[in-house]
Amino acid sequence: MNTKVAEAVGTTIEELQDVIEYDDTQKQEVDYEIKENNDIKYLVANKRPNVVLRAINIFFKRIIDIIGAIVGIIFLIPITIGVYIANKVSKDEGPVFYCHKRIGKNGKYFNMYKFRTMVVDSDERLAKLLEEDEEARKEWEENRKLKNDPRITKMGKFLRKTSLDEFPQFINVLKGEMSIVGPRAVVDGEIEKFGIYKKDILSVKPGITGYWAANGRSDTSYEERVFMEYKYVRMFSVWMDIKILFKTVASVLKKEGAV
Repeated sequence: MNTKVAEAVGTTIEELQDVIEYDDTQKQEVDYEIKENNDIKYLVANKRPNVVLRAINIFFKRIIDIIGAIVGIIFLIPITIGVYIANKVSKDEGPVFYCHKRIGKNGKYFNMYKFRTMVVDSDERLAKLLEEDEEARKEWEENRKLKNDPRITKMGKFLRKTSLDEFPQFINVLKGEMSIVGPRAVVDGEIEKFGIYKKDILSVKPGITGYWAANGRSDTSYEERVFMEYKYVRMFSVWMDIKILFKTVASVLKKEGAV
């Protein structure tokens, strides 16, 4: 594949050479071409992988999700007890869990569970910070997150660094709202940033981890992230999911690119 095509979409995606990779588990290469929408250039796939192979992969993906969710929830119980005790010791009287509305498959909303990692009045503090700090406001508008977020608690920093804050999402997986591997679940304010990739990314269940999460996470730009999510949807296979899981574990253990 001609990686020079990445240079032609520099206005939207800065460095795609490491993102555009042929995954041989699909038995078919997906060709890319440049398309424009509202004067913005995008890199899009011309064709999908084999439909029958994809259906088989989706079936086994759900089986793996169910087994993985059950195992994850078993580990979730002692982790929850530990977080509860730690919060009590640090005199944090807020709830252990945080429930937030996210956009799932086909644009359907669902409540995503996480361990609470921020102060209780985080929304109010964010609004005040963005109003008073121009640099923070610019960073938030570009990435929808802050590198040094003052709302995160001490326990929250540990949970995020170890990715333990994501464990409650195994409940969402068991309910069929999420998958273990998939695009990151987003909120209303982010969805329009997907551009012409929106339909493809929302055609699958969001995941606890994903192609983007296993390949840099906070070390990639938002534009690169969107393309990586799109690429995963077009190139998905069970074997690809397995590789993503191993890369995620390795990334967490090395403490690389934690959210």
